Amino acid sequence: MRRGVCVWTTSCKELAQRFVELRWRVVTGREIISILIGCTCLSPVGIAQKALPSHSIIQPVMAKHTRDFSEIVVPITSAKITTSLKLGMSGKLGPSFGIDAKFGTGFCLDAACRFIATNYHVAVTARVLKIEREEIVQRYFATGPDDKGATPNFIPNVDVVPYAMKRDLAIFELRRPLRDHHGLSFNLNELEVGQEVDIYGYPKGVINPFRKLTRFPAKFKGPTTSGLLAFDYGMSTDQPIRIAGSSGGIVVDRKTEEIVGVLSGSTETTAGAVPIQTLVEFVTKVQPFLAQRIFPTTRQVPPVSDDIYPKFVPSGSDGLQHRPEEPLGVKMLRQKAQSLVDSIRNFIAVDSFAWGSEDREPDAEAAYEVRVIDGIQRFRNYPEGKKDLEAALLPRRNGWVLSANEWSNLPKMVGADIRLKVHQAPDFVVNERLLKVFQYYSSVEDNLCPFQPVDDYGFFTVGKAVAMACYGEVWTDENLNIIRMSKRLDFSEKLKAFRGWQDVHSVLTYGWLERTNEPPRLVPLTIYTEAREGKHIYWCREHFTDYRVFSVGARIAVN
Repeated sequence: MRRGVCVWTTSCKELAQRFVELRWRVVTGREIISILIGCTCLSPVGIAQKALPSHSIIQPVMAKHTRDFSEIVVPITSAKITTSLKLGMSGKLGPSFGIDAKFGTGFCLDAACRFIATNYHVAVTARVLKIEREEIVQRYFATGPDDKGATPNFIPNVDVVPYAMKRDLAIFELRRPLRDHHGLSFNLNELEVGQEVDIYGYPKGVINPFRKLTRFPAKFKGPTTSGLLAFDYGMSTDQPIRIAGSSGGIVVDRKTEEIVGVLSGSTETTAGAVPIQTLVEFVTKVQPFLAQRIFPTTRQVPPVSDDIYPKFVPSGSDGLQHRPEEPLGVKMLRQKAQSLVDSIRNFIAVDSFAWGSEDREPDAEAAYEVRVIDGIQRFRNYPEGKKDLEAALLPRRNGWVLSANEWSNLPKMVGADIRLKVHQAPDFVVNERLLKVFQYYSSVEDNLCPFQPVDDYGFFTVGKAVAMACYGEVWTDENLNIIRMSKRLDFSEKLKAFRGWQDVHSVLTYGWLERTNEPPRLVPLTIYTEAREGKHIYWCREHFTDYRVFSVGARIAVN
């Protein structure tokens, strides 16, 4: 029973055939070498993954460091067999085989190394399916041909690829974390001219496809007009190693050994890197819960956060007595809440779910296209679902929590339900951002916060909604625009109807959606729901992306 709360000598021909079978998968150096040695008719072709023209030959400096960067930086390699017709010595046309190989670098973004960051131009040209034998399940791009700042960029031996150089970033989400790998901390401080750094990457080497992790010492030169960070590094013709293939590697401050940039390209003397601040914005957009863990000092409102003040409970008995007039601040909050409800009555977005327990990685994930029409939501499996569902499907795990539509109901309750008691608390600063804080409370008798514990027997579920008291906080900006809401159920009474569940609470965040020729509007960004059953804590992370907003109009035709 599951329980939950609704909330891998032979002939050249054979080798060629084998390479065709390996097409578009990650090919290890050993596999490529065996093909190169065993089949002389194959001519290796290396792709230099660079965003800037030319290449540099330098002598890397090998020095002792406190960290093993091979546990942080990973090679990204793809290779496929190419076929063509060519005149043979007999004068007849015959098949000719070659290798199309592409090289890049990536690095662990998170502590567990389930997310690999690299360059956009590496991700779209290499087209790998696995990294270090772990399957890629999702790809996130910070730029592309449709980016407002996209420009044509020539990638040697590839083609012209349009993208914005200052956002040359991509993230691979793996099915499982890489073993014996981990992330590194980031430094968001501005660099000083002359600041010493080290560039780590997997250059393709002089003789393809031999690659090894290499450190390139450099110094910060300054920002470029394209939005990148420029670094100067020394050169030598002794034992040359090409930096090409290192794109997507990391630039690390030599003193703190913290990441300050993501290598994007190079000339013979200068390397360009995407600033960490741009990486922060990208991760915050596509993986807000991950961003909170690896960039805890950003100004963004955290999607997982505790309330600021203790539980608010109105004093006195409400009964049938006359309710006092609400303060002006509370009235304005209710108007803003109602405006938020109106702005999210019609939209289409991708709603991604992740379920887990304790502080472990998610063990169940799903994505849906959610369609909201006149405030009513429907789901379709993303990206190829065709059947409408009234709710997201339950995860296949023993314990789970699942939100309903708090993203809409909670602002609706704050905005329109007069039974809800609202109190303005003192302003508070979160991540250097001044916020206005409101507290609310609803009693059991108000019946505004239903709770439904569910016993899932596989073929059917058993559950009954229970009316509960609830309370929480609403955070707004200085103009009273809602950016965070919370709801916590009150388990003060120990009832059998709760079925052993405790501490059920949700945190919702909102942000501005800006579209061309449309005024900005607030939309839901994240929902985090957590509950405790005995000694076990279960959670559900939910975030909205790829918004499409539309309008629905209707009129009554009179005979």
